[in-house]
Amino acid sequence: DQVISTIKQISVNTVSVMEVECVQEGCKSETLRNLATSLPEEQCLTIVFKGGRKSLDLQCDTKEEAKHWVRGIQTLQGRVNNMTQKEKLDKYPLADNQIQFYTTEVQTLFKMINIDLSEENAVSLFKKCDKSADGRLEHEEIELFCRELLRRPELDAVFQQYSANGYVLSTVDLREFLKDQGEDHTLVHAESLVLTYELNEWAQKNQFMTPNGFTMYMLSKENDVYNPEHGRVYQDMSRPLSHYFISSSHNTYLTKDQLIGESSIDAYIRALSQGCRCVELDCWDGEKKPVIYHGHTLTSKVPFSEVLKVIAEYAFRTSPYPLILSLENHCCVEQQTIMAQQLHSILGEKLLNKPLNDKALQCLPSPEDLKGKILIKAKTIKMEQDSSSSDSSSSDDESKTESKPKAWKVSRDCKLSPELSDLVVYTHSVAFKQFDPCAKKPPNEISSFSESDALKLIKESGKLFVRHNSMQLSRIYPSGQRVQSSNYNPQDMWNAGCQMVALNFQTQCEEMDLNRGRFLPNGRCGYLLKPSFMCQPDSEFNPENTGGGPGHNPTLLTIKVISAQQLPKPDKEKLSSIVDPLVWVQTYGAPIDNNTKKTQRIGNNGFNPRWDCTFKFQLHVPELVLVRFKVEDHDYATKNDFLGQFTLPFTSMRTGYRHVHLLQADGSSMSPSSLFIHVKITPSKTATTECETSYNLF
Repeated sequence: DQVISTIKQISVNTVSVMEVECVQEGCKSETLRNLATSLPEEQCLTIVFKGGRKSLDLQCDTKEEAKHWVRGIQTLQGRVNNMTQKEKLDKYPLADNQIQFYTTEVQTLFKMINIDLSEENAVSLFKKCDKSADGRLEHEEIELFCRELLRRPELDAVFQQYSANGYVLSTVDLREFLKDQGEDHTLVHAESLVLTYELNEWAQKNQFMTPNGFTMYMLSKENDVYNPEHGRVYQDMSRPLSHYFISSSHNTYLTKDQLIGESSIDAYIRALSQGCRCVELDCWDGEKKPVIYHGHTLTSKVPFSEVLKVIAEYAFRTSPYPLILSLENHCCVEQQTIMAQQLHSILGEKLLNKPLNDKALQCLPSPEDLKGKILIKAKTIKMEQDSSSSDSSSSDDESKTESKPKAWKVSRDCKLSPELSDLVVYTHSVAFKQFDPCAKKPPNEISSFSESDALKLIKESGKLFVRHNSMQLSRIYPSGQRVQSSNYNPQDMWNAGCQMVALNFQTQCEEMDLNRGRFLPNGRCGYLLKPSFMCQPDSEFNPENTGGGPGHNPTLLTIKVISAQQLPKPDKEKLSSIVDPLVWVQTYGAPIDNNTKKTQRIGNNGFNPRWDCTFKFQLHVPELVLVRFKVEDHDYATKNDFLGQFTLPFTSMRTGYRHVHLLQADGSSMSPSSLFIHVKITPSKTATTECETSYNLF
């Protein structure tokens, strides 16, 4: 195969299938498009990776070979996504029982798996497993070695607590455990768990669960801290659009910064694959047809039509609910007309270009009503004429406020194309003036706010902003000073009921962790129903004052961080070192609920560190709270290194003994890295900030 994207040292470069976002057939990437006249399209493909990694373009010898590549990678992706916990554990370095280990290699092995064990203890463990006493381990001895190393004393303690005889869990024992966990504790469910996770045939036949089977169950998705029932669309999707938080992207086309970064269709694929339901298209005049790029900068350009083709292909692969195209329109009237023609021809029936019915609009239609439809968000001729404060054809007010330096402002005499204006149905962009009674405002108007303007409104008129957002959509965008594509805290905006809190998806950061956590539930469909106290036009909820009133439901969240398993090393430069992990537990919500706690560091152990530290969080508006677990490698001289994190809504947490399966900075899996925790949730009237060292059990 001819590799268009250069890969050095190909013999030692590998890519995990878990890092692949998707595979595109044909000349879809910018590189392949530029070479399209000299390349046979049916022999080309592009592998799009998660995060900011550059895509890989390939040309195969034949079209059949190209199809084999595409099908092969897609098959591998499917298998990885459906791996059992046993299969995931088997991929760890210790799993190959066909190799041999010698005493001299044990310490090297321990460094590889991120654990610092004294030579005396390492040799002792080796000898314990070397049943043949020949100074090497092979076959069953390696399996025994793995079992000893992977043994979980903290899980054994839980097992012993519920086992009547100390050796196995009967279905009666297991039902008692499930009851304490808040799970379905029927006999049928207990028996199904034994059949699914017990590896010993005798135990399975007699409906017992051994410690190994219990470990498999505890590490599975069925025992995840995240409620698996929220992995599907479970919320009411028939409410007005204004009643939902909507996953939204800013400058979607950029892969890096806003000055010289590359514009790419891959960025749209990544955003849509993450469930994003509002993407931005920054449209400018091209030589003959419109292009997308960050105007007046050195960022590269992508044809408007190419972006639409990708959107048409990927719009509803992850979510069936409506996709909103936020047009930041800087084009002349002639090229706006071309935009309208391309929207029609490329999006076809997916494009919503007329109201769903002839009835007077009392409220916005629902995600269910708009299923499979693409909406255009832009200014319209009528709105432009009605608004004396409007100064451009931009779809929102970004172009005249913070997103561009003053010298880049769009001219005031720029006009709108009737053909493009007619495509705007339920998302008419208007400049915000003031908070009026909701009944006086058309529900199909949407205003955009810079992060600083939004924060000011929340601080000064939080209650009015919540009421405004009960009927109309609001879009928040980052400050123009964030030229490196950094992000603001989206939680501040969600606290006021703002639906479209647009972030730079290309930047891997804490704020994007929060965004992924917020939209984790409801099948990751990109629409999340707001709390009911935010959906009334006369709502009394004020995010700046939550000492009582709507949404105020004092709750005590107690989290015990017990241990971690198989943590990674931070980067390739530190492969020879062993991590000193510590865990942060953070809550984000209304200002009164923001809190951060951390464990002590554990020296030289990334394989099975143990903390047994308990944190208590007093929550006042739990329906808005996100809980974030972050693991770092402690460093005395420099900033701690990020190892992994997981963020989820408080309302999606499960109580009892749970595993937190950590994610990488780009949101992809870090399996089998995890935290083992205990969660307790109780109603509470008083605040506490205690940190205990352990439970009575340990």
